[in-house]
Amino acid sequence: MRLDKFLTECGLGSRSEIKNILSKGKVKLNGRIEKSPKIQIDLQKDEVLFENEKLEYKEFRYYIMNKPEGYITALKDDFCETVMDILPAWVIKKDLVPVGRLDKDTEGLLLFTNNGKVNHNLLSPKKHVDKTYYVRLEKDINDDEIKKLEEGVVILDDYFTKEAKVEKIATNEIYLTISEGKYHQVKEMLKAVENKVVYLKRTKFGKLSLGELEKGEVKEIELEDII
Repeated sequence: MRLDKFLTECGLGSRSEIKNILSKGKVKLNGRIEKSPKIQIDLQKDEVLFENEKLEYKEFRYYIMNKPEGYITALKDDFCETVMDILPAWVIKKDLVPVGRLDKDTEGLLLFTNNGKVNHNLLSPKKHVDKTYYVRLEKDINDDEIKKLEEGVVILDDYFTKEAKVEKIATNEIYLTISEGKYHQVKEMLKAVENKVVYLKRTKFGKLSLGELEKGEVKEIELEDII
């Protein structure tokens, strides 16, 4: 692989920006300053340093965030801050996208990747990937309403939701697990049983779990953690 392509894939900038970085002697190849963008490197054998930090090439990258409220799930927006805006500087953002979406006022587990196939599989209705939410409600919820949620309710005028799982934590708190991702689905499902969501946080997405990740914190994970 050409050195400039390698550096671009590692998220250091565009080809023109990489050329500038190289010209300033900020890149070392196997211990020596390298200024040529055209030189070929061996991904298995050669060591590349940027400002004396070792760079590691990965074709696909995966990160999870404990999304705080107040940010929209989008690559960019003219009016609101997005989840991309709060990714830390060490995250390689090239071709990175959030998988699915969480509403602006919703917190919790959000996955990012540049692997389009994984993204598609996790969101495909045919795959039935479970998503678990902690839900705090405006009113207490009873057993009959829980049964309705689990068996399916009508939302968005005419859509009947698939079977869900509900774990009651307190009189007005539940864990709700669904395998779909309709627009505002959790809020709409609770609305269908005449209740209202006052706080929503996704705690699990497929095999992934939020665990001890602090609000706003991001960590890199591997494909094996996801599938």
